[in-house]
Amino acid sequence: MVGEGAEFYGGFSMLKAGIVYSDVVTTVSPTYAREICTPSFGYGMDGLLQSRSYKLYGILNGIDNDIWNPATDKYLPAHYAVDAIQPGKSQNKAALLQRFGVENPAEHLPFPLLGMVSRLVEQKGVDLIINAIPDVLAMTDARFVLIGAGHGYFEQRLRELAAQHPERVFVFIGYDEQLAHLLEAGADMFLMPSRFEPCGLNQMYSLRYEATDCAAYRRFSGYGDGCGGWFRLP
Repeated sequence: MVGEGAEFYGGFSMLKAGIVYSDVVTTVSPTYAREICTPSFGYGMDGLLQSRSYKLYGILNGIDNDIWNPATDKYLPAHYAVDAIQPGKSQNKAALLQRFGVENPAEHLPFPLLGMVSRLVEQKGVDLIINAIPDVLAMTDARFVLIGAGHGYFEQRLRELAAQHPERVFVFIGYDEQLAHLLEAGADMFLMPSRFEPCGLNQMYSLRYEATDCAAYRRFSGYGDGCGGWFRLP
């Protein structure tokens, strides 16, 4: 027979057993720790987590400041720091554009460059960005660099946007560590479109690399814990 500490709706749950018998339960942010105690995010464990709230803690994710440091980052062609952002930031922006085949990056430097590194899945809100890009292109002079892999439908939509706007939308399907660092250093704004985000790391990288975080989301979760403050759009 399955003991009460491991029984879950007639079955056996290692997750429940871990929550019941552990000394401490942790998750990736204080806000998410509260949210998993609700039916919307508890997935049937919310009652159990509420009863164990005395040992449930949200410990905010962090980043390695030695690896993610624009003053020493081995992946960057130019280094910079908070007290000396230029010309390093612009040099990385030009290098990022060159990486995508732009022959005259200096002509693009005056225009805002919006970047995104993400799994291309619905939770990450990629469709919100894809659907917004045509209007942003029509109303502004913005450029986009978008990196990610995931659902084939989203990958194809991004490829189509890049083909339709070859001078303004640049797409890399996959993940490349060096390119991700260069995007953080070269982007003026970083897009975090998650519908919900237990914590997230990219907003912390962006703060470190002087790229403004822009979020389009339905439910923010722990993202706000990691960037210190946020505004919710209607």
